[in-house]
Amino acid sequence: MKKQWFLVFLAVGLLSSGAVKAEALSLPKSEKSYMSQEIVVSATKTREKRKDISNSVVLIGKKEIEDSAAETLGELLANHSGLDMRTYGNYGGAVQEIKIRGMSADGTQVFINGINVNSISLGTADISKIPLDSIERIEVVKGAGSLLYGSGASGGIINIFTKKPGKERMDMTVKGSYGTQETYDVSVQHGMSLGENTGYYLTLGQNGTDGFRVNSDLLQRDASLQLFYDRGDTFNLSIYGDYVYRDYGSPGVVPPAGTADYFNGAGVKIYNDEAASLLNRYEEDDAHVAVKAGGKVTDKLSYSLLADYSYSKSYYYDRTYSNNKTWVMNQVNGIEGNLMFRPVDGTELLVGGEYEDYDNENEMLRIDDLGYDIPGTGSVSAHEVNSKAAFAELQHRFNRYLKVNGGVRYEDNSIFGDQDIVRYGLVVNATDKTAIKFNRGSHFKAPTMNDLFWPDDGFTKGNTDLLPETGWHTDVTLEQEFADNVFVTVGYFHWDVDDKIAWAEDPDQPTLWGYYWVPTNLNKYDAEGIEVGAVIGSYDGARLALSYTYTDAMEEIEGTDVRAARYVPEHSFRGDLSYSHSSGFTIAPTVTYTGKRPYYAGSNTTADPTEYLDDYWLVDLKISQKLNDNWTVSAQGNNLFDESYETYLASFFDRNTFTSALSPYPGAGRSFVFSVAYTY
Repeated sequence: MKKQWFLVFLAVGLLSSGAVKAEALSLPKSEKSYMSQEIVVSATKTREKRKDISNSVVLIGKKEIEDSAAETLGELLANHSGLDMRTYGNYGGAVQEIKIRGMSADGTQVFINGINVNSISLGTADISKIPLDSIERIEVVKGAGSLLYGSGASGGIINIFTKKPGKERMDMTVKGSYGTQETYDVSVQHGMSLGENTGYYLTLGQNGTDGFRVNSDLLQRDASLQLFYDRGDTFNLSIYGDYVYRDYGSPGVVPPAGTADYFNGAGVKIYNDEAASLLNRYEEDDAHVAVKAGGKVTDKLSYSLLADYSYSKSYYYDRTYSNNKTWVMNQVNGIEGNLMFRPVDGTELLVGGEYEDYDNENEMLRIDDLGYDIPGTGSVSAHEVNSKAAFAELQHRFNRYLKVNGGVRYEDNSIFGDQDIVRYGLVVNATDKTAIKFNRGSHFKAPTMNDLFWPDDGFTKGNTDLLPETGWHTDVTLEQEFADNVFVTVGYFHWDVDDKIAWAEDPDQPTLWGYYWVPTNLNKYDAEGIEVGAVIGSYDGARLALSYTYTDAMEEIEGTDVRAARYVPEHSFRGDLSYSHSSGFTIAPTVTYTGKRPYYAGSNTTADPTEYLDDYWLVDLKISQKLNDNWTVSAQGNNLFDESYETYLASFFDRNTFTSALSPYPGAGRSFVFSVAYTY
């Protein structure tokens, strides 16, 4: 704590000194500036210049998305400063989650056009479902986010904004791609302005792959539509909806070398030495609809309204251990309203309220060794939770150098009662191109439906005695722009969580195939770290972006030693270089580094890890050539040097030998994709 406050006062002192010098020299204002031109909506739920918000942010625009060699949203976000993308093996349907500053993925809330897409069963968002082709820009707001976004925004939020057509024009793109492992992607995007203020944007897509492992195939179909009526500041109305269907295999870990094929009592092969599961499958349906309206009433008063509905249904077919079919259905209805008051110049007061109703249903059915339903073994559990909240945040700019903000939120959860959340911040603009930002806030996260109510399937079960997570998040960020082409950000963060919820094997609860996986409250979970980022360019078509994160995350289970948090890398790095020539040629390599990560088995309670997952480097490359005004061809390679790496570890129980072994989820090897796009 002393360390973070020392950094705060040191930074403010240095920048205050810089402000005096800048004033004395009468430095001119920049006509083109990251600080004054980059707009952030998600940090305050209203349009703010980057230099005016106290949060640390990552902003990714349309050009960066198009140039990137990333095949998925997770790969695009991975290893940006403070961001850690996790996936169980990088196979076709593998879940991709973003963790901010070492927190769990359920501490990151993900939104599409303001609609929360986190699962109420899991608390996390699988961003692999979100097609890159539909995205216009991305805002990642790091730090305490529970004031404006409630439970689960402990580490921050990611807001994804989809494409809209330009005014009085038609946009259309048809794209097809094909690559290794029979990977393909076909998409159509079509948008049109129907008048000066009205228009729509439609996307349709299908992609699939055989995957790099047995039973790692994927089929995905997706669609989205946005209708809008936009009168600028006066009034705007939009209706947005999307749908995603996915069907994919779940191969599990790679068993130890030499593992013999296992056949169940009916002679059906269940696993081999390539995959712990040859038959396990997932099927998912997700849909979201939202209506948003807003505008100015007067120069001093504006409003926004949002009503949304989300539906998800997942089906899991498990033939490895539990021999169950499981259906999980979630429905969320929500409404939110905000008023922004500007009583005097430099002062803004945001007042808002929201209500969310969550319905969860879990149905489970036993199946025999041939995969047929066993009559009379079904069970159904249903639960409903609702939360209501009111919040207010006041911002005031005293002068060109100093701005402060502070706010409070009251939230009432139907299971866990009320929570009071506070946040306050400070921005010092020493010059037009310098900002020091301080942000501190409390946070909380209620247990998810799965945490509480997952039925006993003989292998996993929920825990109704869980407590909600609570804690504080503090960060200090320095942003500095040099000339008009170099932008540097350096930040320090510290957060703590009491009663952290974690799923792990419980050595006190044995099962036939090992130990039960159950959620428990850790005694303590905290981290501190440093983030460094730089954007250099564009110089003659070249642009370089660099990100580095150091994270020191610790966990403590009651009665055990304090130890490094499981799976959190100390060091991560990302470098993106892009070069665009006037001929239409673009080349964009990306390099990422993920440091080693500690692992502890469920029965391990000492400070020493059971083992480490090794560090690794990945190199990706995209090359594209615009042939004319309409046609573009591109080629990209991922993991060009075919780096071998692991993403998670889990116990594999060999039913031939009745022994357990720690086995890895492997990352994907080298792959190539070739694409052709027609744009009108």
